[in-house]
Amino acid sequence: MDIIILQIIITAVLAILIGLLIGYVTRRNISEAKIGQAENLAKEIVEKANRDSETVKKEKLLEAKEEIHRLRTEGENENKERRNEVLKYEKRVLQKEESLDRKMQSLEQKEVNLQKKTEIVSKKEEEVEEIKTQQLQKLENISGFTTDEAKDIIFSNAERDVRREMSLMIKEKELQAKEEADKRAREIIGYAIQKCSADHVAETTVSVVSLPNDEMKGRIIGREGRNIRALETLTGIDLIIDDTPEAVILSGFDPIRREVARIALENLIVDGRIHPARIEEMVEKAKKEVQNIIKEAGEQAMFDTGVHGLHPELVKLLGRLKYRTSYGQNVLNHSVEVSILAGIMAEEIGADVKLAKRAGLVHDIGKAVDHEIEGTHVEIGMDLLKKYKESKDVIHAMSTHHGDYEPQTVEAVLVTAADAISAARPGARRETLEAYIKRLEKLEEITNSYDGVEKSFAIQAGREVRIMVKPESVNDEEMHLLARDMTKRIEDELDYPGQIKVSIIRETRATDYAK
Repeated sequence: MDIIILQIIITAVLAILIGLLIGYVTRRNISEAKIGQAENLAKEIVEKANRDSETVKKEKLLEAKEEIHRLRTEGENENKERRNEVLKYEKRVLQKEESLDRKMQSLEQKEVNLQKKTEIVSKKEEEVEEIKTQQLQKLENISGFTTDEAKDIIFSNAERDVRREMSLMIKEKELQAKEEADKRAREIIGYAIQKCSADHVAETTVSVVSLPNDEMKGRIIGREGRNIRALETLTGIDLIIDDTPEAVILSGFDPIRREVARIALENLIVDGRIHPARIEEMVEKAKKEVQNIIKEAGEQAMFDTGVHGLHPELVKLLGRLKYRTSYGQNVLNHSVEVSILAGIMAEEIGADVKLAKRAGLVHDIGKAVDHEIEGTHVEIGMDLLKKYKESKDVIHAMSTHHGDYEPQTVEAVLVTAADAISAARPGARRETLEAYIKRLEKLEEITNSYDGVEKSFAIQAGREVRIMVKPESVNDEEMHLLARDMTKRIEDELDYPGQIKVSIIRETRATDYAK
């Protein structure tokens, strides 16, 4: 029984071992089969990866070669361009060197020629100096005087002539001072007439603007007169467009507005665009331009007289006097002249020169606004000077120049005297229009009567006559003799204030055309 049980156990164990062995062998075979499949699959993947990498490698190599070729081509082109630029630069440098060599040779040649000419000039100067010395010796022998003795005689005669002229001038000023009372009355009457709006002041209240042609008149008038109405409204000046050829007359009693209208109209004519909007723009520009002119005129008057430190508003008022006249005399010029005269007389008698000049310059400042403010220009001027903190001495000195106040200082008397001298000197105040025109016509008639004169013009209100002569008839040497003959004849045949400048112009022109 035990043996049977043992055999059964051994048989069971053997069966188990055999089953285990068979299971192991079977699993091994299955594992080996799967491993073989996996290895085959891995080999295929590796081979495919190798093939893909070879393809990518070949593509990248090809792209790299193409990029290298492109860069090499660009580099070669760039090097080629730089070589060409270097060659051009070298060529220009060589050309400049050749040009400089030629210029240096030319300069050396010119330097040699200049040295020769300098030597010739030096020799000529020595010869001229020797001739001059010989002539002086001959003149001394002929005259019997040495050079110093002749100079003393000339200086003595000149001093005597100057003294005589000074005495005549002093005598003339004394006579003017004696006639001051009568002239003062005429000045007040003339000043009152000039301020009133009667017809006889038209010659001082109009300006004439020249036109390039008569067609411009129609453009100035505009469609249904809109342009001329706009200009008259904006400036306050009347435009007279009549039968006067190529000219427009501006009429108005305010000289500043008349100047604004003149500048605006001239700018419009030059611009060519004439319509109400453009007119308004040009009038505004003209106003600014006139204000600048006024300011500059005031500053120039201060500079001319040496007066400094005036209030800026007084400087502007002083500049406004450029467009103000008194009996035909420009008030700004008159004020500058009074300032200078007062300063000269103050210096001569030892008075305060700065005070005299300052009071003389502003003595007529009230005339800048006397058409806007009630009262005499003296009272207006005093109020303005007080407003802008001028000293009491300056206000007093300017207040007495018309006898409204008794002068209490020497400077006040000098300002009054200078004002009278400036107003009463010949040519300062306006003569009648008829006499003025006749004098100008006579002046041109005298100068035109000479042979060789092409045409002549009386300018500067008759203080200068400009003569154009024919260059083939009058040479440079004859011009001086002709000018002397004309001045002598003018002195003999004409009566005129001050002096008349005779200017003779001889012009030769050469004209050719490039074809």
